[in-house]
Amino acid sequence: MKKTYLMIFLMMMLVMAGAGCSSDETEMKPQAGGKVELTVSAAVSLQDALNDIKKSFEKENANVEVHYNFGASGALQQQISQGAPVDLFFSAAEDKFDKLIEEDLIEEKNGIDLVGNDLVLVVPKDSKKGIGSLEDLTKADKISIGTPESVPAGQYAKQTLENMNLFKEMEDRLVYAKDVRQVLTYVETGNVDAGLVYKTDALNSSKVEIIAAVQGDLHDPIIYPVGMVNNLDHAKEAKLFYDYLQTEASMKIFEKYGFKNLK
Repeated sequence: MKKTYLMIFLMMMLVMAGAGCSSDETEMKPQAGGKVELTVSAAVSLQDALNDIKKSFEKENANVEVHYNFGASGALQQQISQGAPVDLFFSAAEDKFDKLIEEDLIEEKNGIDLVGNDLVLVVPKDSKKGIGSLEDLTKADKISIGTPESVPAGQYAKQTLENMNLFKEMEDRLVYAKDVRQVLTYVETGNVDAGLVYKTDALNSSKVEIIAAVQGDLHDPIIYPVGMVNNLDHAKEAKLFYDYLQTEASMKIFEKYGFKNLK
């Protein structure tokens, strides 16, 4: 009798162990039809255009989901340098992009200068300061630009003021912002009298007036490079989106938002 109970007990233990193994194996298997998630770090000035491109890309590639991390190009570059898990980097400045090439985080062959932009002077729609040109900036009490060290638009703005011999005179009046969208917000809300932002951002605001476009010879060329970060986890899908950004359909979206086609 004892032997019978022992045999039954051993059989029950084996069944339970088998069920446990089966459960573990089920948990370890990847879910069928699971989506691959791509992380794209991109300059905040690209936000509107890239959101439109994401919609069309995901319609055509149902197995891939694109997640954006928008911010100042300098801050994004530092995040990637410090090991942030990113699949593509879309910068508003060549020097930030080149830094990652130097660090062997992006291969030069896996990048392209895709679009360009212009820098413009904007004021609040109801401004009474009488600012009608770049030279009139001296009439402003407060002017906003992006922080030059981390915000490419701020870097171009500082170069512009320096080349016009206005930077030292106006340095005490400058209000620095974390990115170009924040500069635009400061102008829209009347917290500053003027700001230097990208044309693409200014065109999408009904609360500011574009006073003047900055001549290209007053600052470095405004070029947006995009490239694949050396991340083998999603290399195939990253290449798919990288190529999609260069399609005719995507370039038309960029142009719709005021970007220049540099392809």
